[in-house]
Amino acid sequence: MIRALRFAVDHYLVVPFGVAIGLVWANTWSESYFRMSQAGSFAINNIGMAFVLAYLMQEAVEAMLPGGTLHPWRRAMLPIVAAAGGLIGSAVVYQVYVISLADEPVLAVGWPIVCAVDIALSFLVAKSIFRHNPAAVTFVLMLTIATDAAGLWLISRRYPSRDVYPLALTFVIAAIAGAIWLRRAHVRSFWPYLLIAGTVSWWACFWGGVHPALALLPIVPFLQHSARKLDPVADHAHGRHQSGGHFEYVFRYPVQVVMFLFGLLNGGVLVRGFGAGTWAVLTAAVVGRPLGILIAVGLAVLAGLQLPHRLGWRDMVVIAMAASSGFTFALFFSTAVFPVGPTLIQVEMGALATVAGALLAAAAARLLHVGRFATSEAR
Repeated sequence: MIRALRFAVDHYLVVPFGVAIGLVWANTWSESYFRMSQAGSFAINNIGMAFVLAYLMQEAVEAMLPGGTLHPWRRAMLPIVAAAGGLIGSAVVYQVYVISLADEPVLAVGWPIVCAVDIALSFLVAKSIFRHNPAAVTFVLMLTIATDAAGLWLISRRYPSRDVYPLALTFVIAAIAGAIWLRRAHVRSFWPYLLIAGTVSWWACFWGGVHPALALLPIVPFLQHSARKLDPVADHAHGRHQSGGHFEYVFRYPVQVVMFLFGLLNGGVLVRGFGAGTWAVLTAAVVGRPLGILIAVGLAVLAGLQLPHRLGWRDMVVIAMAASSGFTFALFFSTAVFPVGPTLIQVEMGALATVAGALLAAAAARLLHVGRFATSEAR
């Protein structure tokens, strides 16, 4: 039982488990489910997810340090460029589909929905396929964080649900300055960074009109870090990540609880029908995003950026497919874009259908002999 729980935590299986419960609950006792979802959405979506993104960002930052899989900067920039390409590709394909093919201009405002990637599902797929290639796992992690950070900014700026005060964002600078001061004062505990700088940044984002789930991202780079490769066998700094003063060690289980609740609160979709919005979201995710990622990476490499060690173009094809699932994040974005009604149900069904991206990634890995499917000659 302990081993099964640890496997579920290490592979972020708590998220689809939460979504499954939400789906059954919403389609069986819908009134009680939506009361629960509404009551808990602010705490989980706006506060809890800030810690989840910070937790994942911690791993990405440490992978960019000397000795990490994304060092030097020419490698660290590549997943960010890939994220930008994926955003553009998915948005363009979505707009072409709803305007030119489906002739549904009312859906055009929903393009930010396809700017979402399910971090947990993409990370699970990457870890399952690239078991002995931490560079690929790190690449996917950085790509998904950058994509969702941009997506959260888009939905918060385009669809504000309250009065916002842009001047409040200047306090983010004050929060960063506080984190810098703590770092120069050699404060090793992460708690002052979170409780002081993190709190100021959260309130600044909330009142400034930027989604507060992004609040801790500018603080994370100033925490204490140790270079890592996301590989517990080859990672010589692994012991330092087991310290009680290390952010990742302390929050490894709390963030799993938050992610389970995130899946539960946002995964309860009423399965009632499909429409143009469904196919637009699905096509944009599994066609537009992978194409955008591959084109952007190709142009970036031509411009002088570098692929991480042990990553070739066949690996990049699988990585692009692994990052195609919107799933829970796309469900969350959907409710921020469309009001309750048939259109929302359509795009939510499309968000659920993007789980197909995980299956396509596995199929591509098998076809191209990548990762766990690599032949001895390919290795």
